[in-house]
Amino acid sequence: MPFFLAHLSKAHAELGQLDDAWRCIGEAMTAVETTKERWYEAEINRIKGEIALKLPQLSSSQAGAYFERALTVARAQQAKSWELRAAMSMARLWHDQGMREKARALLAPVYGWFTEGFDTLDLKQAKVLLDVLAS
Repeated sequence: MPFFLAHLSKAHAELGQLDDAWRCIGEAMTAVETTKERWYEAEINRIKGEIALKLPQLSSSQAGAYFERALTVARAQQAKSWELRAAMSMARLWHDQGMREKARALLAPVYGWFTEGFDTLDLKQAKVLLDVLAS
């Protein structure tokens, strides 16, 4: 259930239905806590951070807290793909805040862990972001 609620939340956000997106991602978090189905927890936190960035009543520091939680969960689960996504979200936020070096220092080692799959969308996007951060 958390997986589907998170995707529903993303769809609402992409359609600009931010209140519905926020409600659905909240339901996904509640479902994680009640069912203990934690395999998607890191990604749910990351998505919550992305939605928080779009909501005018929430600050970027709140979004950053969700990204940090996503990173913590992904690292604890040794889920490198989720860690990469969370690191990209945090790096984009830091880049937008003028913290380019900090963003690169976070993302580069996560990206460097991968030895294959460089044709996947996540790794392609990470490479583009690292190139932006390096320039």
